[in-house]
Amino acid sequence: MSKPIIGIAGSEIIDDGGMFPGYRRSYVNEDYVDSVVQNGGLPLIIPFTENDEVIKAQLEHVQGLILSGGHDVDPHLYGEELLPKIGKTWPARDHFDMLLLKLAEEKGLPVLGICRGAQIINVAHGGSLYQDASYRKELTYKHEQGHTPSLPTHGMQVKAGSKLAQILGKTDFMVNSFHHQLIKKVASDLSAVAKAPDGVVEGIENQTGTVIGVQWHPEMLHRNPQMSFMNNLFKFVIDNAK
Repeated sequence: MSKPIIGIAGSEIIDDGGMFPGYRRSYVNEDYVDSVVQNGGLPLIIPFTENDEVIKAQLEHVQGLILSGGHDVDPHLYGEELLPKIGKTWPARDHFDMLLLKLAEEKGLPVLGICRGAQIINVAHGGSLYQDASYRKELTYKHEQGHTPSLPTHGMQVKAGSKLAQILGKTDFMVNSFHHQLIKKVASDLSAVAKAPDGVVEGIENQTGTVIGVQWHPEMLHRNPQMSFMNNLFKFVIDNAK
């Protein structure tokens, strides 16, 4: 039996030196690829394009979807103007990711959104974000650790009985943290199923449990022996691939 093909939504990186300064390259971090391979899937990087017909055709070749991390989501998508502390936005990639998400949901494919990917899921469904952690009024812990990707730095509490709790097999653990934007309003058709100790929403899921978003980076934790249960997030996509 052939292994399921798991699409990983790609990004672009622009060379700022070397032989081709300004040259654009399609990429995803290798950890995403390794996480799919390690858990029994065939990874397929879906390169960014602005051609909707190509995006639709690309998705026809995968049985599950991972939305990867990256740029800040354009605030105009949730009715706000850009505030001073927002990072680099890329509206064309927002469209790319959201179209992939829409098509995957229409086909009933399992979807895992990681970091930006979780934010994309929330915004695409009608939710909103804090453009920077400093704009949240409540006490907010450090969510951008800035080093050592496989080191968990803050706690996480998952709602008992949720699909996410079922997938991970745990409800109380530590995670790594590399984000400055936060989920603000959770979309009405999604559920907040994981929170950091400061109350920041870090895990969301849809009503059928086919779409999961996590704010931390499980692909950076899967090699940490104490965090091996993070592999379950990738097994969720692979085992439910259609």
